Amino acid sequence: MSFSVYEHCAASESLDLGEIPSHWDAKPLKRIADIDSSGCYGVDEEEGDIGLPVATTAQIDADGRFVVDEMPRRGFTQDEVDRYSCEDGDILVVKSSGSATNIISGKAGLVDEDTPLFIFSNFLMRIRPNRTKALPSFVYAVLRSHLTRQRVEQMCSTTTYPNLQVPEYSSALIPVPPPDEQKAIASFLDVETSKIDALVSEQRCLIELLKEKRQAVISHAVTKGLNPNAPMKPSGIPWLGDVPQHWEVIPVKFGITKISQGFSPQCHSEPASENEWGVVKVGCCNEFDLNELEQKALPSEVDPISEYEVKNGDILMSRGNTLDLVGSASLVQNVRPRLLLCDLVYRFRALDDEFNSAFLVYSLRSVNVRSQIECNAVGSSSTMKKVSQELVRNILVCRPPIEEQSEIAKNLHEQAETFSQLQAEAERAIELLKERRTALISAAVTGKIDVREFAAKEAVA
Repeated sequence: MSFSVYEHCAASESLDLGEIPSHWDAKPLKRIADIDSSGCYGVDEEEGDIGLPVATTAQIDADGRFVVDEMPRRGFTQDEVDRYSCEDGDILVVKSSGSATNIISGKAGLVDEDTPLFIFSNFLMRIRPNRTKALPSFVYAVLRSHLTRQRVEQMCSTTTYPNLQVPEYSSALIPVPPPDEQKAIASFLDVETSKIDALVSEQRCLIELLKEKRQAVISHAVTKGLNPNAPMKPSGIPWLGDVPQHWEVIPVKFGITKISQGFSPQCHSEPASENEWGVVKVGCCNEFDLNELEQKALPSEVDPISEYEVKNGDILMSRGNTLDLVGSASLVQNVRPRLLLCDLVYRFRALDDEFNSAFLVYSLRSVNVRSQIECNAVGSSSTMKKVSQELVRNILVCRPPIEEQSEIAKNLHEQAETFSQLQAEAERAIELLKERRTALISAAVTGKIDVREFAAKEAVA
């Protein structure tokens, strides 16, 4: 799609904004909107006069919408409700969140007329555009553009923690077209970003289908084998059904070494360098292969315990996590030195004459085993379920002959590579679409393209 450009542009007073159409203004954000630099978190709901959801940084999704159902409920006075409740057209911006390499500060969300009533917390700032000067949807687009993102990253680069510099953010010049052009730009972006969002949604659906297909392939291979013509027999287990006649179904405990777990010293938040000792985090087990990046540096004053060092051939399993991740198993291969086991991760090894290590890990990641784990995990919190060593030992898995296990593991490795490649292509497509979306927003709100004619055609259509 090609766009017209404005014929006459002039330099703005902001170096990073550069030239804008000559009939546009550039004004500080605080001159076109009322800005509240902090909200209110209230008290426990039963202690307040009025109970309402309160937004924190976590409830603004990637598309700038508010997930009110997931907001914590807190108690507030009537005065606090009057002052800190959000209304149609309000824009909330994250003030402080993330890390130096993953800056969440500056993430913005727009409240629309369909959003249920909620309060904004002290982790956010509220921008309420003056509708006689600026259309909320246009201001919101500016705050999600490359221009604002670069400003936020510059502000955060001067601090250890990514804190938004509210006075600087509020004083920064933003482009302000005439009202009719603001409306035209907002309408254009609504149409075009919706098209891009639909394509992103298609790619996300494809990724989910690939994950489901991968899981189905694994589950079938480790319970039915690769030979569709193999004679079958009843397993005696209703949820497992028939298995190949020459296979056995056994509890894991008959094919593994003793289960152990590590320790949890107070560690630095950053990962260990090559020459430092690190302690794995529970997320290291989320995929088939151990994720070495999921670890924290052990302080130099803490002595490493050599018996907890992770070794090639180990199988690691998360002892505690969310229900969908607790019990996730990974195989340790080509591991870096000086990596220690934590107490939220179990470790064991396959007995050589009973299991091929890769086959066992694939089995532990199958649908049938996941069902056993999720039905028996314990814990009152939805965000932290745990599995006992006894549960792990009694997980039922199929045991083909060792040679057949190796053949199945090899086949699954090959198929996993194909699935991973397809998923990577879909993820790359999503990134390109997101880049296209941001570039389009930035070009429209800074006057690099003229969309007035396009918006007029859309209005007629």
